[in-house]
Amino acid sequence: MEYYDIQDENVIGGTLEILGIVGLIMIVLEAAIDLELSKEKWPIIWKSFLVALISLVGCSFLISLIINQFFHEDPYISLVYAIPLAVVSSAIVIPSVGRLLEEKKEFMIYESTFSDILGIMFFSFLTQNADAGSIDTVVYGVVGNIFITVTIAFVVSYGLVMLFQRIDSKVKLFLLISILILLYALGKQLHLSSLVIILVFGILINNCQLFFFGKLKKWINQKAVDNTLEDLHLVTRESAFVIRTFFFVVFGTTINLKALMNLEILGVSLLIVASFFVVRFIVLKVFLWGKSIQPELFINPRGLITILLFFSIPVELTSTLFNSDIILIVILVTSVIMTWGLIKYGKKHGQPEKFKLHFDIDADMAPLPYFVERMSDDSHIKETSNDKSEDADSKKSVTDTDDSETIDSEESKG
Repeated sequence: MEYYDIQDENVIGGTLEILGIVGLIMIVLEAAIDLELSKEKWPIIWKSFLVALISLVGCSFLISLIINQFFHEDPYISLVYAIPLAVVSSAIVIPSVGRLLEEKKEFMIYESTFSDILGIMFFSFLTQNADAGSIDTVVYGVVGNIFITVTIAFVVSYGLVMLFQRIDSKVKLFLLISILILLYALGKQLHLSSLVIILVFGILINNCQLFFFGKLKKWINQKAVDNTLEDLHLVTRESAFVIRTFFFVVFGTTINLKALMNLEILGVSLLIVASFFVVRFIVLKVFLWGKSIQPELFINPRGLITILLFFSIPVELTSTLFNSDIILIVILVTSVIMTWGLIKYGKKHGQPEKFKLHFDIDADMAPLPYFVERMSDDSHIKETSNDKSEDADSKKSVTDTDDSETIDSEESKG
């Protein structure tokens, strides 16, 4: 990059912003189409929402206090810088919890997704209402924004589902994704919480039977929706992986490893990380009372959304006192802690990998490989066929015996 004289911060920052926004859309869409709404999962949904909300607010104000004390920054600007650090990164959480128990995995997916959405909304409200005259103005703006965004999200989502189930072309998934990106951009121009539109669409298309009720059932072709949903799973996972990869490669060009040798910055960063886990421990203990909070306690990483929000801070709210190297240290430390927690507690609380002998399949165990199931089926078929042949032989012998007895009796009569 030095050879080609590509050191313009605006170029790198702009590239990061574009990759980050597209990646965030794909990540939330990927998470939303995996979430199934039902009465049984309602406790997980409301608990994960409250955990995400309380953790976000608690960490934001605690981190802003730390920034204010160590860097002597304005309290409002300190809070703006604290929000990106308080948001849990769904880009890291979602791919990392695949081997946990289903209940723990769904809880972490919901929580990280809610954390992203609430963090972006909180950040947008602060930056857009920096010049607001009173708290009442901000509150009314927040409530109105949420109501308008949710209403638009449902109208758009119903329309997209009914439209794309009628498209017979094989090339339509990237058209759908491009429309979602367009809706996100339009929402940003209208100062709406655009990510809610993506979330609502993903949840609605994955739970069509729940949202298309009564007379609306006539407007839905469940088979076409299922086919679209299946293809959408594949496209979003592949695309999100590629975009995240390029995003972190570009972010790597901004990293200054000398920050790891600055003891003052390192100390402040570790203090911020400690505040994450103190708040998380208290909140998880309250809402998951009597249950194990491992490894959920350690799955508290910062990543893509933190960097994206940090680069989105308006110029008028930019701090000259805050050291941006703190973000690098926080991301590295929380990722290492999450990795350690998954290694230490993932096996204990994850999906069992072993299966019983004689191919007895347990519902709580991991699915068997295909060829093992086939072997089990073949052996069962062979046993069944052997049993049937033995029964047939026995029936045949009985029949032969009966026939011979009948013949002997007729001869005696004759």
